[in-house]
Amino acid sequence: MKLSALVVAHNEEQRLAACLEKLGFADEIVVVLDKCTDGSKAIAQRFTDRLVEGSWELEGPRRNTGIEACRGDWILEVDADEHVPSELAGEIRAVIDQTPHGYHILTVDNWVGDRLVRYGWGASFGKAAYPGLFRKQAKRWGNERVHPKLTLTGSKGPALTHHIQHYVDRNISDMIRRFDAYTTARARDLRESGHPGSAVNNVRRIFSRFWRCFVRAKGWKEGGYGFLIAILAALYPYVSYLKAKHERE
Repeated sequence: MKLSALVVAHNEEQRLAACLEKLGFADEIVVVLDKCTDGSKAIAQRFTDRLVEGSWELEGPRRNTGIEACRGDWILEVDADEHVPSELAGEIRAVIDQTPHGYHILTVDNWVGDRLVRYGWGASFGKAAYPGLFRKQAKRWGNERVHPKLTLTGSKGPALTHHIQHYVDRNISDMIRRFDAYTTARARDLRESGHPGSAVNNVRRIFSRFWRCFVRAKGWKEGGYGFLIAILAALYPYVSYLKAKHERE
C-alpha cells in the first residue's frame, strides 16, 4: 500500500522542517502552501517536490485540495505543529498493509511549551484524537471556518497505540490568542448562517462544556492548565455568540 503524508501550512517556517523531517517513512509528502509569504516554500522543497500553492478562505476546501493531490492508497494527515515519532511511523506502515477498515484514529499528546498536557482537551478547544489515517476516498472536510465537519466513509478501525506529538501552544498567552482567533472565526460562521443562537442557550453550555473537559476528560489532573483549558472551552460558544451579535468586520 502506498502512503501519502499530507501537511497544510500557512507561514510555518518556524515549525515546518521539524514536522517534515519525521515523515520520511511515507512514500510521498504533499505540502499545501496557503498564502505563504515567509520561507515555508523553500523549507518544503528540501523534503518534497509535491507542493500545492494557492489561496483559500476556508480550511475545508484547502484540506480537500491537499487530499485530492495525494497519490497514495492511504493518507496520513498531520499539521505543521505535529510530529510523528518513529514508533508511530512503524505502526502506521504495519496497519495500512493489513487493515480492512476505511480510517483509523490517531491519539494526540498535546504540548504547551515543554509541558505535556494530556488531559482535559475537547469541546472544540484542542483535540485528544482525530481520524488522521484514512483511505484516499474516505474523508472529506466541510466548509466551516473553525473545526469543519468531517464526512467519513468506510468502517472505523481501532485507534493506533502510539501517539502523535502535537505542539499546540508555545505558552499560555499563545493559548489565549488561539481562543481569540477561534471565536472570531466561529462568529463569522454564525453571522453568515443567520442563526447566532441565544444568550440563554450559550450560557447553559458554559457549565456542560466545563464539566466535559474538567471532569469527564479529567482536566483536573493537569491542575491550573486543566482548569484554564476547561474555562476557555466553556466560554468558546458564548464569546463566539457575543462577537457574532456585537462585532462587525
